[in-house]
Amino acid sequence: MNRAAGATRATPWLFLAPALLLLGTFTLVPMLRAAAWSFTGADLLDVEGARWIGAANYSDLLTDPRFRRAFFNTALFALMVVPAQAALAFFLALWVNRPEPHWRWLRTAFFVPVVVSMPVLAVLWTMLYQPLRGDQMGLVNALVAGLGLPAQDWLQNPRLALPAIAFMSVWQGVGFQMMIFLAGLQNLSKDQLEAAQIDGAHAGQRLRHVIVPAMRPSIVFVLTATLILSFRLFVQPYLMTRGGPADATVSLIQYVYETTFLGRELGRACAGAMLFLLLVAGLTLLQRLCAREERS
Repeated sequence: MNRAAGATRATPWLFLAPALLLLGTFTLVPMLRAAAWSFTGADLLDVEGARWIGAANYSDLLTDPRFRRAFFNTALFALMVVPAQAALAFFLALWVNRPEPHWRWLRTAFFVPVVVSMPVLAVLWTMLYQPLRGDQMGLVNALVAGLGLPAQDWLQNPRLALPAIAFMSVWQGVGFQMMIFLAGLQNLSKDQLEAAQIDGAHAGQRLRHVIVPAMRPSIVFVLTATLILSFRLFVQPYLMTRGGPADATVSLIQYVYETTFLGRELGRACAGAMLFLLLVAGLTLLQRLCAREERS
């Protein structure tokens, strides 16, 4: 009997073993090695000759103006993207949550940018943001000019470059969050909605008192996922502005990348990656704790 119970308890671990092995080999072990290298002066081309320097990399990073600028840019990007993308996705999901076939085509249209390669979209939007050159300009400036406003050099203006990239990122990712919200909406209890309607609740009251509370798990997931994805900012500014102008769009990931492969300072780059990991983990935990308190 005990032997049969032990075999039953061991069965799930046997099935999990291949996944755990891959996770440990390609995620946990590299993470631990990076954490160890962050306390050394490791060079990318001479890892074995790394010497222990303690927390010097961390103290240098925290006083490095470019690292602090990269941190500020990434946080500002997340602040612009997360609420805008989540709110827009929620209301798009409410809009397209209809059974007619033509609404399904509209869902597909919103989702298409999600599956297109980000480098392709970065090149496309660089062309859309093209400033006035001779008698040619990008579509965005053409629309701006059509409103009677002056054309802008969106990606070369330090005040406009990061908001321009954030706008493109909201457009690109909103379809993913919309589909998650749409799945949550389609699982709502129709009885509750009908009861609220019978009781005289108008659309705004049904949204506030029935739909939003029932959608809280989906909202928490979308906010958490969007926050993590926004802090992984790299491809858009690297391809569209190279982190410029004047480091106005440099991100934490770009800073780590350049420190590793251009500066060859592996230890310093690993320290930056560890700080980035702690930041994202802390924000995610804080967000989940806040959501848990709201539920209670």
